[in-house]
Amino acid sequence: MSLESDIKSMVESIGLSLYDTAVVTEGGETIYRVNLTKEGGISMEMCVEATHLISPLLDVEAPVRGDYRLEVSSPGIERPLKSLSHFQNAVGENAKIVLISGSKLRGKVVLVKDKTVTIEDEKAGETSFDFVEVKSAKTFFAW
Repeated sequence: MSLESDIKSMVESIGLSLYDTAVVTEGGETIYRVNLTKEGGISMEMCVEATHLISPLLDVEAPVRGDYRLEVSSPGIERPLKSLSHFQNAVGENAKIVLISGSKLRGKVVLVKDKTVTIEDEKAGETSFDFVEVKSAKTFFAW
């Protein structure tokens, strides 16, 4: 099994879902970021519980070489959409999408069927594209 699948199994055992993992560098510090979700949201206590589960695993199977900090949190209201399942879970939410072609879309995700994503673009109306055409995407909240 991979580290990510081990983490997925661990957090599912306490009723959470693994959204994403990432290694980032901020302010010269390496951070192993684990983002979790749960219908209705997750609390700080849930993140602490997940941290206590995940941390011993990382002592045995480090995600990176050298020093790093583990950060367990929710991906937030404005979060990256990196997989087809991320788009499926974002149906009904606003998203900013950049396609490989350079096209930029902004609107509500209305449907994900097979590998095709459909959004109601603010300018172009209903627009569909293959997931493989996505260069980057993230949800956004209209304040």
